[in-house]
Amino acid sequence: SKTYKVPRNPFETERLDGELKLCGEYGLRNKREIWRVAYTLSNIRRAARELLKMDKNDARRLFEGNALIRRLIRIGVLDESKAKLDYVLSLKIEDFLERRLQTQVYKLGLARSIHHARVLIRQRHIRVGKQV
Repeated sequence: SKTYKVPRNPFETERLDGELKLCGEYGLRNKREIWRVAYTLSNIRRAARELLKMDKNDARRLFEGNALIRRLIRIGVLDESKAKLDYVLSLKIEDFLERRLQTQVYKLGLARSIHHARVLIRQRHIRVGKQV
């Protein structure tokens, strides 16, 4: 299955600048990492839009909506105080990039820079639970 989607316009200056800024800020290896997160976000937002179109008391909307919100809260992208489908539509790529291990290692001060954090993870100096 698809994991990312390339942009329609390959040389759009505004998008290229934004992607380059994200790559530098979050220490990403290539643009594909941004496109992967953007693709995941677009799928989540599409699901939320479909559910919002349904009737408020529709069984499918209640069940799938709660499942979607619970999943986003569990991965730490959505705050528990914002547990509504409307807030799912306001998610940004940065919300997902903040939750990456590389960013967390840097924000906790375990690495000197975001690039150093990537190196530490790659060289297996960082462990999450029992998983190296």
